[in-house]
Amino acid sequence: MTNKNMLSRSDCPGPLFLRPAGKDYLWGGTRLNDDFSKGIDLDPLAETWECSTHPDGPSTVEGGPFDGKTLAQVLEAHPEYLGTHPVIRDGLPILVKFIDAKQDLSVQVHPDDDYARLHENGQLGKTEMWYVLDAAKDACLIFGLNRDMTAEELRDRIASGTLEGCLQRVPIHKNDVFYVSAGTIHAIGAGALIAEIQESSNLTYRMYDYDRVGKDGKKRPLHVEKALAVADCKARGIPPQPIRVLKYTRGCARELLGRCKYFEVYRMLLNTERCREMVEYHAGEESFRVLLCVDGCGSVQQPDGSVRNFFKGDCIFFPAESCSVYLHGQAQLLDIRG
Repeated sequence: MTNKNMLSRSDCPGPLFLRPAGKDYLWGGTRLNDDFSKGIDLDPLAETWECSTHPDGPSTVEGGPFDGKTLAQVLEAHPEYLGTHPVIRDGLPILVKFIDAKQDLSVQVHPDDDYARLHENGQLGKTEMWYVLDAAKDACLIFGLNRDMTAEELRDRIASGTLEGCLQRVPIHKNDVFYVSAGTIHAIGAGALIAEIQESSNLTYRMYDYDRVGKDGKKRPLHVEKALAVADCKARGIPPQPIRVLKYTRGCARELLGRCKYFEVYRMLLNTERCREMVEYHAGEESFRVLLCVDGCGSVQQPDGSVRNFFKGDCIFFPAESCSVYLHGQAQLLDIRG
């Protein structure tokens, strides 16, 4: 199926299909291989870093003229692919992940940009957003404290192993959205399958880790003083779900999930099975875009008529000012912009 209105410029970049880096953190499970066919030889497979230029886990381009190069290498050679948005200064500002929490994650907190810049050699802080792909019946997350506390009280609770009694637990359900600003004490609970969009940072300060030991038989280190330096010690209300409004166009519906100064995230429901037209898609001058397929499958048709299929779990990077492509299929995708 070819659309006669497709752009035919030869100088605009096409989409980059990405291969993720995997992480075998002790709390992970097998769903990223079982449900998303990642084919990564790690057990457990806790996280896949789908769109990443972070040195701790860069994603790699599969196919096309950049096949085998890391996304970081491509963007270093072509910084114009990032766009002109003010947040885009020193490379890709975001990191996109899948997270499979078979067990509880550690209770943790992330610094903001100012603290990280000053105390972590100029790195970015970490504000993030979670989209719940699936959740066990009793799954929950930790979001802040259930009462106001001082840093000294928190320090005592950590030392005595009684921190859990101060934490606010929030039940979660499929399709929930949570915005987690830097400084929020938090943890993803067992039974949650999450898509995470965050700043491009790997700074995590553990406050409590349930006295677990790793493969080496040792407890993972805590970062109590740094955590207390950045943590919000005030009680937090249960975060409300955002008001979401689906906007329909032929073959597609979209809704805004979350927006902050670091990223915008939309949910896209693609369904062109009964349409003769496909859905046009491209990134403008201001910012790159990322499509993360969280369910279903479809295809991308490029200006030269070539077609590439995408499946549940696939991630595609669209450079700024990329050529228009056309999407076809029945799929649910997260549409992410810087």
